[in-house]
Amino acid sequence: MTRSAALVKTEPALLTFRPSRGWTALNLVDLWTYRELLYFLVWRDIKVRYKQAVLGVAWAVLMPVVNIVIFSFVFGYLFHQNQGGVNYPLLSAAGLLPWGLFAGALGRCSGSLVGNTNLITKVYFPRLIIPIASVLSGLVDFGISFLIVLALMLFYRFPLTWNMLWLLPLTLLVVITALAVGLWLSALNVLYRDVGYIVPFLITTWMYVSPVAYSAGLITGRTRIVYGLNPMAGVIEGFRWAIMGSNPPDVLFLVSIIMVTVLFISGLFYFRRMERTFADTI
Repeated sequence: MTRSAALVKTEPALLTFRPSRGWTALNLVDLWTYRELLYFLVWRDIKVRYKQAVLGVAWAVLMPVVNIVIFSFVFGYLFHQNQGGVNYPLLSAAGLLPWGLFAGALGRCSGSLVGNTNLITKVYFPRLIIPIASVLSGLVDFGISFLIVLALMLFYRFPLTWNMLWLLPLTLLVVITALAVGLWLSALNVLYRDVGYIVPFLITTWMYVSPVAYSAGLITGRTRIVYGLNPMAGVIEGFRWAIMGSNPPDVLFLVSIIMVTVLFISGLFYFRRMERTFADTI
C-alpha cells in the first residue's frame, strides 16, 4: 500500500526591526551575539590603517619614538622639566603610552559611524559594535608602544616592579575613557558634521591640559580635585605610578575614575537613544 505524502508549504517567518522609543534598555547581550562581526571590524580597521603604506606597521614604532624625542628635547632639555631629577624621557614615554591609545581611539571612534554609512543603512546589527571596534583596533599600536617603554626601562636600567601588573586594568580604563567620550562624539557627528572638524582641535587641546609632558605632581592642594575632572589626568598618573613608582593614586585618580564612570554610562544611554535615527540621518 502506498501512501501519498501531503506537501506542506511553510512560509518563512517575517522578522521586523522597529526603532526603539524613549530611553530604552542598553541590551548589551546583542554585543555577544554579534561578536564575530566585532572581530571582523577590528581586524578590518587594523589592515586598512596600514594598507598601501610604505613603512607599514613601522609607523607604530616611528610615531611614539619621534614624540618621545621631541618631548624630551623641548620640555626636558630646553625648558629643563627634570621633574625633581626623574628621568624625563621615561616620564614622557609613560605619559605618551596611555595618551597615544586614547587620542588614536577617540579620533577613529568619533568618525566611525559616518565612515560606515553603507553598513549601517543596509544591515541590522548593534550599532555600538562600530565605535567599540574602532577603539579596540588601537590596542595593536599600544602594544608596540609598550615594548618601546620597556626598552627605555632596560636602557636606563630602571627596575621592573610588581606595580606594572596594574597596567592591565589601567589599559582597560583608557579604553573605557576613549569609548565614553567617543560614544558622545560619534553620535553627535551623525547629526552635526562640524564635530569632525572639532575633534582634532579637541584632542590637541586635551593633550596640553593633561599631564603628558609634565607630572601632575606639580599640581597641589584643592586644585588637584578640579584637575581630576579631566578623566585622563588620573589615568596618566596611574600609568606613571605603575611604571616608575612615582605619585601613587590619590584623590586626583579617584575624581578621574568618577568622571570616567559618569561619561561612560551617560554615553551608553545617549548612544542607545540616538541609535534609532542613525540610518535615516546619516
